[in-house]
Amino acid sequence: MSSEQDVCVSSGLDGADGEDIASPRVGLFVTCLVDLFRPSIGFAAVKLLEKVGCTVEVPMTQTCCGQPAFNSGARYQAQSIARHVLDAFDDFDYVVAPSGSCAGMLRCHYPTLLAEDLEWGPRAVDLARRTHELVSFLVDVRGMASASATFEGTVVYQDSCGSLRDMGVRDQPRDLLKTVSGLTLQEAPESDSCCGFGGTFSVKYGPISSDIVGRKVDALTSVNPNLILGGDLGCLMNIAGKLRRHGLDTHVRHVAELLADMVQDAPIGAPNQGEI
Repeated sequence: MSSEQDVCVSSGLDGADGEDIASPRVGLFVTCLVDLFRPSIGFAAVKLLEKVGCTVEVPMTQTCCGQPAFNSGARYQAQSIARHVLDAFDDFDYVVAPSGSCAGMLRCHYPTLLAEDLEWGPRAVDLARRTHELVSFLVDVRGMASASATFEGTVVYQDSCGSLRDMGVRDQPRDLLKTVSGLTLQEAPESDSCCGFGGTFSVKYGPISSDIVGRKVDALTSVNPNLILGGDLGCLMNIAGKLRRHGLDTHVRHVAELLADMVQDAPIGAPNQGEI
């Protein structure tokens, strides 16, 4: 299993210092998409973090991680956002995000984005050392070995590019899903390939993005899952949208919702019709 300590080589990080904190104070980086479209993921993240002994706080001053600006070449604007994030999450033992993409922005790109700033550069490196993707934090840092959840059906897990390549998250969600009562985990073909979302990529290159997500949907549904899971809401919304446009009723959820046994809300991209 790859660990976060092996990734983000370009930032010069060795990872968090590994200090064993009995009840760490965690700042939850909610992410824009979770806040605006799927707050249940944030509540599921809080439940899981509290289960492993964390005290969770959500800084009210947090905004975007700056990734859209960064990916669009708006370096000055991305730096300004990064400084705001650094201020908001300065005092926490850890910063945890239910998104490998946003966590990767904080951990992998902030140190290089602010490297030439003598004041903010060291603070960016410090934040990066404290930043983790949610499921990898639960498993690798807090030692969660099983999930107290039940799901009767077959699921497939979709790796997002940010989680897999920036944060080294692959085995951790699968290991926890295997402990869910009643759940059968299947592996789809080309599970490590992009879904075509890519943030602003899907806006700038719509036809290409649509073709990529079409192939992704074909691969995921080829194993006949009842549920498609993932760790990045942008990817999941992209996949859920394509499924609906193709008239397919396969459900889509963030992995945190299932691990927290919080599946009362409708799946991503579906009307809220109670437990599904």
